[in-house]
Amino acid sequence: MIIELPQVGESVTEGVIGKWLKSIGERVERYDPLVEVVTDKVNMEMPSPVAGTLTAVLVSEGDTVPMGAPIAEVAVDGETQVGAPTSSPTDDSQAVVQPAADRIGTLLKNVAPVGPTGSGGPISTDDPGKPSRPSRRRRYSPAVLRLAEERGVDLDLIEGTGLGGRVTLKDVRGFIEQSEAVVVETTEQAPSPQPVRPDEDDERVPLSPVRRMIADNMVRSATEIPQAWTLVEVDVSGLVSRRQAVRDDFRDREGINITYLPFVMKAVAESLKENPLLNSCWDGDAILYKRRINIGIAAAAPDGLVVPVVHDADAMSIAGLARKIDDITTRARRGQLKLEDVQGGTFTLNNTGVLGSVLSQPLVNFPQAAILTTEAILKRPVVVGDGIAIRSMMNLCMSFDHRIMDGAEASSFINSVKRRLESIGPDTGVY
Repeated sequence: MIIELPQVGESVTEGVIGKWLKSIGERVERYDPLVEVVTDKVNMEMPSPVAGTLTAVLVSEGDTVPMGAPIAEVAVDGETQVGAPTSSPTDDSQAVVQPAADRIGTLLKNVAPVGPTGSGGPISTDDPGKPSRPSRRRRYSPAVLRLAEERGVDLDLIEGTGLGGRVTLKDVRGFIEQSEAVVVETTEQAPSPQPVRPDEDDERVPLSPVRRMIADNMVRSATEIPQAWTLVEVDVSGLVSRRQAVRDDFRDREGINITYLPFVMKAVAESLKENPLLNSCWDGDAILYKRRINIGIAAAAPDGLVVPVVHDADAMSIAGLARKIDDITTRARRGQLKLEDVQGGTFTLNNTGVLGSVLSQPLVNFPQAAILTTEAILKRPVVVGDGIAIRSMMNLCMSFDHRIMDGAEASSFINSVKRRLESIGPDTGVY
């Protein structure tokens, strides 16, 4: 049976094979850790979906492969082997591992990978009216097809750099950049950019797989999403007092500290229900509204930024959100997140205030519609009525996809969050 790299999330198109945890010929039980996979969302140990014997490893450690690509073969218990080795098992250069027969026929080697479900036939972009072009049968991921359709790109003109010659999103973007480049011919050619040459005192540290993926994702967000930004000031004096009043009792009952974040997340979840356009994403020629409200939290992990998700945040109380946030952020710091912890996010919340920030302009977490940051809470004098008072003030900053919404919709949402936070008082329920 062929084992494929599972889909992690909408914005994740590829992963890096970190380390194989099983060797060829070794027994594998169902749910046993099979391989370490690194993405820009999470570092995870991928479990085996079946029990059997690992017969082949199709991808080497350190290789980058698209989601849904075949990475290994397992002879499932009860299935028979097809064929036999064609050379001595001691000759590593000539040894051939024959795959097991799966439930639908014989596994074909050296073909382009199919999608995560294995459905659909090959997609060919060959033009029968152009006999001079070599005939090729190629398969493309939905993300590649969508981008090619949006930009009018003929995928048959692109040489793929992915597994088995597969065309990746990076290939398509590179092709578009080359096609749209404007070459200005002048009598004097501008000097070509020179590579950075480190001084003898400099230290050059190669990028880790996680850092490289974060960089690629940030570039994608900045280049593909036309982003606008807005800010509102919030008087959170009532929030500060309420949190202070319940903190000790909550720690005694729950065993964890209650922070400001669950109060904010509750306000955000209710505001997303009131403003569903913020809980959507761009889908080429349409806007895709998300029915569930799954709020991601940007969290610092040992290997880089991760965004674990609180699923169905609108259905939880402040106490329930506090427990969930504490659980996923603790496991994020320990590198213990599971696949489902980073899937399905529809909106992102980032608490940059814990870093001392009072103003920030975050990049939208592709392909979501917006991202909101909560800044540091500072006491300062403000005008209240006809007088001046010392109040606890906090900035809310939001970046949003200007294709999906305009300033009116963005302001409606962020002011909805502001209104809910400023209404928190001594009677605000936590449970």
